[in-house]
Amino acid sequence: MLPPGSVGAASLSADPGRPPSSAFLVLNFMAVYFLWGGTFFAMRLGVEAIPPLILAGIRHFTVGILFYPLLRWKTGQKPNRRQWTTAAISGVLLMCLGNGGVCWAERTVPSGIAALLVATVTLWIVIVDWLRPGGVRPSARVLFGTALGFAGMVILVGPMQIGKAGRVDPVGAIILIVASLAWACGSLVAKHGEMPSAPLLGVAMQGLWGGGLLWVIGFCNGEVAQFHPSTVPLRSWLAVAYLLVCGSVIGFSSYLYILKNSTAARVGTYAFVNPMVALAIGWLLGGEGMSSRTALAAGVILTAVVMVISAPHRKAAARPALAPLADEA
Repeated sequence: MLPPGSVGAASLSADPGRPPSSAFLVLNFMAVYFLWGGTFFAMRLGVEAIPPLILAGIRHFTVGILFYPLLRWKTGQKPNRRQWTTAAISGVLLMCLGNGGVCWAERTVPSGIAALLVATVTLWIVIVDWLRPGGVRPSARVLFGTALGFAGMVILVGPMQIGKAGRVDPVGAIILIVASLAWACGSLVAKHGEMPSAPLLGVAMQGLWGGGLLWVIGFCNGEVAQFHPSTVPLRSWLAVAYLLVCGSVIGFSSYLYILKNSTAARVGTYAFVNPMVALAIGWLLGGEGMSSRTALAAGVILTAVVMVISAPHRKAAARPALAPLADEA
């Protein structure tokens, strides 16, 4: 169980009917900003010895299988059918397609560059939040920032001549882009769908679905057969521990909390900080270089993210509410 006073434990005990305090909201933002920034390097260390889908499956299914019964008992909450449906859809999008895709791509893409491509999740959130029923139409500034961000993505994965440096592995880049889109969709499903009031209980439910599917896919594609725990070095197991505790338990509960208590654009600010943290860690600990192409793309993408997240928030016009995802159990 989390120690008293930790972000995850605080999220669990927060009163859902009470308006969030500014300090507590900032604390949860900081956890997402910096702890998740370190997960990119941890995933890189993990996939050195653990098949990528199995790495993600260990992370998320372990959280689900350990914390779901504990939190059911501690909170006294019994998730209904709508909550399970939201958890299933968002868990597959966030943890299986989103995080599983990032783990797979980091076999060929440096951790800092992976984080930079994942920064486009902010842009995808704006687009998906606009297109969903009852969504918010972005302002001209946000639309320009979104277009600028995608231009930066093209610089990073485009022709070899740009920046006079080799481009990112195109297959890994495409997987990261798809993973970012899946993450944006899953984030909005979790934000607007019905979930338990205890954020960490929702994380455990998502972990059961997303992590379970990762294991099924890993079994079907042969990754389970390739996984030999006795051959995994200590640093890869430490990376798994970091992903479990800091990335999933604390990070995901904080992420769900800010999803419910802030705007989509502000939640997306983590995509600006995470790449800077990941680039710094990759450079300091992993020996990852910074080419002129990467520097140019980073400047364009992060400028675009700043434009999007700093734009005045536009409220949605009155529209019919979203239909329930499923009937109550």
